[in-house]
Amino acid sequence: MNNLPRTLHEARVWLRSGRITSVELTEAYLDRIQQAEPQVHAYLHVAADVALAQARLADERRAAGEDTLVLGVPLAIKDIINVLGMPATAASRILEGFMPPYEATVVRKLREAGAVFLGKTNTDEFAMGWSTENSAYGATHNPWALDRVPGGSSGGSAAAVAAGEAIAALGTDTGGSVRQPASWTNTVGMRPTYGRVSRYGVIAFASSLDQVGPITRDVRDNAILLEAIAGHDPHDSTTFPDPVPPYSQMLEGGVKGLRLGLPREYLTEDMHPGVREATQEAVRVLRDLGAVVEEVSLPYTDYGMPVYYLIATAEASANLARYDGVRYGFSAGAPELQENYKLTRGRGFGPEVKRRILLGAYALSAGYYDAYYLKAQKVRTLIRADFDAVFQRVDALIAPVAPIPPFRIGEAPIDPVALYLLDVLTLPSALAGVPGISVPAGFVEEDGEQLPVGVQFIGRPLDEATLYRIAYAFERATGFGERTPIDALL
Repeated sequence: MNNLPRTLHEARVWLRSGRITSVELTEAYLDRIQQAEPQVHAYLHVAADVALAQARLADERRAAGEDTLVLGVPLAIKDIINVLGMPATAASRILEGFMPPYEATVVRKLREAGAVFLGKTNTDEFAMGWSTENSAYGATHNPWALDRVPGGSSGGSAAAVAAGEAIAALGTDTGGSVRQPASWTNTVGMRPTYGRVSRYGVIAFASSLDQVGPITRDVRDNAILLEAIAGHDPHDSTTFPDPVPPYSQMLEGGVKGLRLGLPREYLTEDMHPGVREATQEAVRVLRDLGAVVEEVSLPYTDYGMPVYYLIATAEASANLARYDGVRYGFSAGAPELQENYKLTRGRGFGPEVKRRILLGAYALSAGYYDAYYLKAQKVRTLIRADFDAVFQRVDALIAPVAPIPPFRIGEAPIDPVALYLLDVLTLPSALAGVPGISVPAGFVEEDGEQLPVGVQFIGRPLDEATLYRIAYAFERATGFGERTPIDALL
């Protein structure tokens, strides 16, 4: 891999100059997948024949004078996003072998732009999890420490990028599922403003929260990929009609004069000391670069976790009702309809998905709707108002992404509430619908292992450009993202 481009923008230069063809680049990444997958398990489906066919077509298009942001570049797609000709399982037994009849808008945009799809990446089942251990098809391993998780639910996409098994990848972020795995794999992950990217063709978890976001090796790549997938979509009425800015051309300018807020509620007492130190060091770097960093308050932060796990589970219970063993996917084959429903859903869904369906069904049930779901929506409005108020004072926020570094596979807390608290720093901004980006912020030592952690920048709605500008300045000043596990992995 040392003699190949590792970033999207570098690959574009090589491809444009003729230094490499898309077929050669794709073959190299397919070889890398074959080498690394026994250890990492980032993919659920590798589409070698499809990828090579797309690469040949990309080379033909380039020879004919075409050029796009992603022409001929090998990408990976989280297995919760529909790609025609590839399975879409959402890492669940209930969708084992399912082939979608239509394609996600983000995938269609990339296909039309000439991207190459290497395959579908592992995820927590229906994107419900923090570690990619909830997949029905086995856990993904963190390339930095193979005994540890890569985060979740987009852990397969993040691990694939970190391990050099894809130049870049798409994930989804409902409550932190792009930013948290990016933080734990030393990659860059962006959750765009809700409505900036189409959800059409994305297997739904919580419809008012789900967003597709890019996971990449560096900030410039992330800006390029978001630029390629963002925009209005008539198939998704929540998407904004606003034109997509040229994010990849808006990285310069630095942070001098920008006002950044550090939410006091985000530096919790039980946070890992290494994470706290990394965040404080990030603040120091940004101040040295000329930014003004001040402490701010988001008073309703503590309500983010309970509000999220009422709203998200309620929406999940409704969205997942369609998996009944009748129309598509797994069926238990029982002769009686009601018995078939029970057996199909009992065998097809994993424990975490069942837990969330039950929580959501309870919150929506007669007599409890007003007390739980409706009240959660009202508090969500207050959380959004917190962000609106603080953005009157500052241009963006800086905060840690996760309170701890990645834990060992199989050592997650047994208590579900303790697990849910792993998302405590990413849930509020997801509920508010504002954008956030995780960037590498250094490494902490844990039991003799050097583990990556990230810092996130949170911005105003539709102000991804400012977040990219801050992240790019921070990335250039620190160089944390230049470290890679690729050479040491095998």
